[in-house]
Amino acid sequence: MTIIWGTNFSIIKSAARELDPQAFNAVRMAVASAAFLLVMGAARLWPASRGTPQADASAIFRSAAPLTGYDWLRLAGLGVVGHVLYQFLFIGGLSRTSVANSSLMLATTPVVIAVVSAVLGYEKIGRMHWLGAAISTAGLYLVVGRGFALGGERMTGDLMMLGAVCCWALYTLAARPLMSRHSPVAVTGLSMALGTVVYVTVVWPKVHAVDWLEVSGRTLGLLVYSALSSRCACRTRSGMSPSARSAALAPPLIRISSRSWRWRRRCCSWGSRRS
Repeated sequence: MTIIWGTNFSIIKSAARELDPQAFNAVRMAVASAAFLLVMGAARLWPASRGTPQADASAIFRSAAPLTGYDWLRLAGLGVVGHVLYQFLFIGGLSRTSVANSSLMLATTPVVIAVVSAVLGYEKIGRMHWLGAAISTAGLYLVVGRGFALGGERMTGDLMMLGAVCCWALYTLAARPLMSRHSPVAVTGLSMALGTVVYVTVVWPKVHAVDWLEVSGRTLGLLVYSALSSRCACRTRSGMSPSARSAALAPPLIRISSRSWRWRRRCCSWGSRRS
């Protein structure tokens, strides 16, 4: 999961050289949502007896309790916050600021979630948790701190990334009551599908403006990989507690995204020198 999330930074940055970032993300979300819904639909049709491995796998993607009208409203709200606002701010911010700034700002997500979760009484955060957060933050700065700089031309992107952090923290905590009564994977998949409808509608002019027949196979391959891998990542993290879910991602995410982006830039510079 950490490799998937970390490499997605560089994938989006790379694809932005050929595609509008929001158009790329709209198609990525549509593919991921379609995959989620197909798997959830297949799980409902999966004939299996109770107690069998097939039944256990099917239960991951659906809930025995029916969704009420209030549940659907909450799913729609989660879709808007976690899959429309978050994605819009994240993609827009990443395209306007550096990977170093983006990584360090998203690395504050575990701290934000832990504080809010403790205030609301969802989780108790001990001293060792706070010590671990401080050490992790210091380590993150040592990895990408030299490229971190607030303000200037990147200010808009920095503010968008901070907004994305707030949206993700709110989504993670607001989804907890639904995930306690329904399948976490189903909650993630349905909220993503509802959010995708809104997101694609909003950015449709940018999607329509792309000549998809001229897009390279490499970029299309990255798009499909990013979409399907994000679905797998959502499945993995849905079973974790809010703060642990984000804390588990932060250090490897920063290291992978930063090093992979720097490696790609060095390759480009070596290629330009040879030419």
